[in-house]
Amino acid sequence: MDEHLKETRIDGQLVYDGHFLKVMKDTVSLPDGKLTRREYILHPGAVVILPVFDDGRILLERQFRYPLDRVFIEYPAGKIDAGEDTLACAKRELQEETGYTASHWQHVSTIHNAIAYSDEHLEIYLARGLTAGPHKLDEGEFLDTFTATLPELLEWVREGKITDVKTVIGTFWLEKILSGSWSSSTSR
Repeated sequence: MDEHLKETRIDGQLVYDGHFLKVMKDTVSLPDGKLTRREYILHPGAVVILPVFDDGRILLERQFRYPLDRVFIEYPAGKIDAGEDTLACAKRELQEETGYTASHWQHVSTIHNAIAYSDEHLEIYLARGLTAGPHKLDEGEFLDTFTATLPELLEWVREGKITDVKTVIGTFWLEKILSGSWSSSTSR
């Protein structure tokens, strides 16, 4: 159906092989037969957790992000390890970063946050039935946790105080889920 839009890889090479990311440079054939180059990042994927307390407050993080040289408000999130189940990753990341565990998990959505230059995908999970415990931050990881209400989050998105794409999208999903307008896809 979409064959008239498809680009076909002719050849390519790995131009950077980092600890976390890999950068590719491919030659592709366009639908009209002309050749061009595509540079893109290979990313292992990540999970995003939308942790909601019984009273409706939402657990968030403040974390410094080096590429943009500032602290961002974000949902707990983390890289999927090779061969790791995404739900297992979400449970691990929530506990490592915040100390909380959840008794009820729902897969919300898969998003692709940088389609022009990366194959990264994010698996979004809703976590409820939160229980506090000790956090286990990774070596070199520093963050603060705090809670906010959904109206506060929506206002922060509107004001530009929250600009992280996973947090913006997660907040819009939460608005729909908590209002009953949308349901998440599966319970676990």
